[in-house]
Amino acid sequence: MTDCLFCKIIAGEISSHKIYEDDEVLAFLDINPVHLGHTLVVPKKHSEDILSIDSDSWRAVCERTRILAPIVHGATGADGINVIMNNKKSAGQLIDHAHTHIVPRFKDDGFKGLPQHKESDEALAAMREKITALI
Repeated sequence: MTDCLFCKIIAGEISSHKIYEDDEVLAFLDINPVHLGHTLVVPKKHSEDILSIDSDSWRAVCERTRILAPIVHGATGADGINVIMNNKKSAGQLIDHAHTHIVPRFKDDGFKGLPQHKESDEALAAMREKITALI
């Protein structure tokens, strides 16, 4: 895609702090990190998000994320790691090119998980039915 920021990085038209590359995947440091070492793992084949990525690209991204997460963890001295994928603007996706985030986390860094709440058994059962009907 000619107007995709990540496609331009993959093509070498825009510089990045590349930490890993192979035929299927590029991984580079996020320029607006949660913490230094925050890494993005992107498929070289353009797809917008998890809803459109092909299975080969998804497997490649997942496997490289699995390999790189402990490396980022060790290099940053982090206490933990979040692996995140935002899909669609409402979920926080800023660039419309599928990618995972490897985010180093530190004790008492002030960041919390997603807000959660209790849900009724009835609501959970109804949602289970909706989801399993589509499988």
